[in-house]
Amino acid sequence: MIRLRSTILFCLLAILVIMLFAIDLSVGSVSIPLGDVVAALTGGECPPATAKIVVHIRLIKAVVAVIAGASLTVSGIQMQTLFRNPLAGPYVLGISSGASLGVALFILGAPIAGMSGLISSFGIAGAAWAGAAIVLAVIAAVGHRIKDIMVILILGMMFSSGVGAVVQILQYLSADESLKSFVIWTMGSLGDVTASQLWILVPAIIAGFVLAVLTIKPLNMLLFGEEYAVTMGLDIKKSRVLIFFSTTLLAGSVTAFCGPIGFIGLAMPHVTRMLFDNSDHRVLLPATMLTGASVMLLCDIVSKLFVLPVNAITALFGIPVVVWVVLHNNRS
Repeated sequence: MIRLRSTILFCLLAILVIMLFAIDLSVGSVSIPLGDVVAALTGGECPPATAKIVVHIRLIKAVVAVIAGASLTVSGIQMQTLFRNPLAGPYVLGISSGASLGVALFILGAPIAGMSGLISSFGIAGAAWAGAAIVLAVIAAVGHRIKDIMVILILGMMFSSGVGAVVQILQYLSADESLKSFVIWTMGSLGDVTASQLWILVPAIIAGFVLAVLTIKPLNMLLFGEEYAVTMGLDIKKSRVLIFFSTTLLAGSVTAFCGPIGFIGLAMPHVTRMLFDNSDHRVLLPATMLTGASVMLLCDIVSKLFVLPVNAITALFGIPVVVWVVLHNNRS
């Protein structure tokens, strides 16, 4: 019965993702009928301008929305299970702050006004990756010496606050033009990723998902606590490093190319658990990919309809879920 329920939910979520994907291609500054969207994708008859908008602009953005939603949600459920904390998210280790510091140093420390668009975008992505990688290296070194995962969590949060303070100082000392560019990046955007950048983003995300699949068994064992996992033969240090690398590839890559997109990775794992009523990561990991992708597509549709930053929409969606989680935990 449980397996049948999960199968039905998987089918419904897959259909929902496909429907939202099509609607996302249809919605924008110029509304395009769904029939023309399908024709543009399948090579059917439609106006050349419509085909160009759908294939070369909106399709890339919709694909990025699916990738971002799935990646952030998977990294979120990994962090919540690892730390056994319902309010842990993909940026709990300071990965987002490290990426922000890298971008801040690139934009605010080396003005990009004279750079071409391609060099500028790759420079921002590379700086974000470097910042996230440095944070991962520090956390991995700390994790090698400290056994208590909660201590690592606290250190990660403190490190994130310290990095945030450095970013604020850089903002205060920067020129107006550079500051504006950085603020726009912090708002998050799915539309800045180009087709050439997808050739870098997609392999990184695939590698992150492969590592996530390898962490399914350790995550299931960690549900009962680290002591139980050790008695069952789990190598805690190796599992932590594997989860950290997976999270960095998933959340770090999305942050590098799309900016910091909040609350999706924090809220959607809880929605998935509630829908499937299951704690088995063999079910939860693919389920979170679908729920995260669907909600990210929905947020992108709403952001285009009301011409708002996508980060603002994800926050408006995620905050009620977080409040519900806090109230639910207090009752129990």
